[in-house]
Amino acid sequence: MELELIDWLRERCPATPQIPLSVGDDAAIIRLSAGRQGVVTTDMLMDGVDFRLGEHSPQQIGRKALAASISDLAAMAAYPVAAFVSVALPKSAGNDLGRELISGMLPLAEEMHCPLAGGDTNSWNEKLVISVTAIGETEPDKAWRRSGAQPGDIVLATGMFGGSILGHHLDFQPRLQEALWLAERFNVHAAIDVSDGLSLDLWRISQASGCGAELWPEVVPLSAAAREAAKKDGRKPLEHALSDGEDFELLLCLPPEDAHRLRLMTWPFDVPRTCIGQIVEQPGLWQRVKGELVPLPPQGYLHG
Repeated sequence: MELELIDWLRERCPATPQIPLSVGDDAAIIRLSAGRQGVVTTDMLMDGVDFRLGEHSPQQIGRKALAASISDLAAMAAYPVAAFVSVALPKSAGNDLGRELISGMLPLAEEMHCPLAGGDTNSWNEKLVISVTAIGETEPDKAWRRSGAQPGDIVLATGMFGGSILGHHLDFQPRLQEALWLAERFNVHAAIDVSDGLSLDLWRISQASGCGAELWPEVVPLSAAAREAAKKDGRKPLEHALSDGEDFELLLCLPPEDAHRLRLMTWPFDVPRTCIGQIVEQPGLWQRVKGELVPLPPQGYLHG
């Protein structure tokens, strides 16, 4: 069964100049550009946690698995080089499920210039598990990090937030092109992709940077799904925006002069960009009430 699936993959993941040896050998061979740094990320998705096989199509699940890892590359402003996919397939599903998962990944891999270069397959009597490792590259010391935010920085967000469980968590677009465009033009001090919750991930930037963050709740861009989810459970749309997670948008910390310059420039992408806060000296996550900073508890999804 495994050999048949590998043969099928080899036809769809051929060698390229950047990947002279692809699927089918003991390991792939990848050419990294001279004078560049490698960036490696890996994400594991599990049935019942990140998706539900039966409710969601294998193509949707496969695309999400690859998109999540490419979103991590976007958060580092890294150009994709290749991705490696390992799957533990339920024995009851067999190779057909493997083919459908990869079929969901291939269009995104082509769009993002991130070819699938290998991985591993196995089968067991449990639920589907997918692990995607993505490799990217940047110029030396140019990769964005969570650390590096400085008091006075403006917090910029791409996209809209909240209600991702209503569908966005499966069909989101990694903000790779936006990240690469911004990296070429602005001094980004810190960045993260919002996978676990807007407030929680902004707090993570502040923690890694040894400072705090003031969020401006009144300007957080709320998705239509956040409002729809609020109607269903009685929570406020803003609560969904701050805590739902899996928005896979970018949070960026820029010096005020860069944030101002960005506001004046033509934004060439069909996605909002919004200044939603600023970095402050006092550690923690804050909001301003009647002119005073008060704590804002970070909320989101915590693994384990």
